[in-house]
Amino acid sequence: MKSYIVDAFTDTLFKGNPAAVCVLDEWLSDSLMQNIAKENNLSETAFVVPNGNHYKLRWFTPDGEIDLCGHATLATAFVITRFVDTTLLKVIFETKSGILTVDKTDNLFEMDLPSYKMQSVKVTDEMEDAIGYRPKEAWIGRDLVCVLESEEEVFNAKPNLEKVKKLDGLTLNITAKGSDYDCVTRSFAPKLNVSEDPVCGSCHCHVIPIWSKATGKKSFVAFQASERTGVLYCEMDGNRVKISGEAILYSISEILLFESM
Repeated sequence: MKSYIVDAFTDTLFKGNPAAVCVLDEWLSDSLMQNIAKENNLSETAFVVPNGNHYKLRWFTPDGEIDLCGHATLATAFVITRFVDTTLLKVIFETKSGILTVDKTDNLFEMDLPSYKMQSVKVTDEMEDAIGYRPKEAWIGRDLVCVLESEEEVFNAKPNLEKVKKLDGLTLNITAKGSDYDCVTRSFAPKLNVSEDPVCGSCHCHVIPIWSKATGKKSFVAFQASERTGVLYCEMDGNRVKISGEAILYSISEILLFESM
């Protein structure tokens, strides 16, 4: 079985967010896909199966399946358009979050993703204890988003991951207005056995609606301020978020499942 590792939301190796993409003829068992994701030990491993003109897509973290992953969707579109069907300029995925499309224009891949309905929640001492800074605002969708006073706080934060596990939301995202970018964000997912997600597409389906409401803007250049860093070009479109980025191939390998079983 072919497996590709792609750095998403970057044009430079060892930056952006690495995702593994496994191209299948038919689904493996859930337990086997979970074991492969755990063995890869990346924030996400994507599994893709052709279905007519569409592709069925699922995402697994080392600790479980999730309903939406932006960077692994971008990585999968990159693999399909480069290695599976080089004539494609639009890839249509069937996922647990509905139909997702990715349009390829030169080196950019634009994903059309659902935004999360964000609800304002009270800022708590527990949030401050977990992050190390007291948020100005807090919002909840699938993930918790805490808006900090400055980008310096986002850059310098050293969250206590055990305390982060006790907060509401699947993932903790901290964000602030940027100086060189419209916003800067970091994402932490210890509940999924991922300390810090290098670049998170689905978190921007939480963050961008908040910044759009706060500023009245629709288009944003977003910076993920992880150690690897990444840049996302985002646009609010009704209840959807269009997120574009580049990708670069790191490796191609063969998973020898059936020779070793």
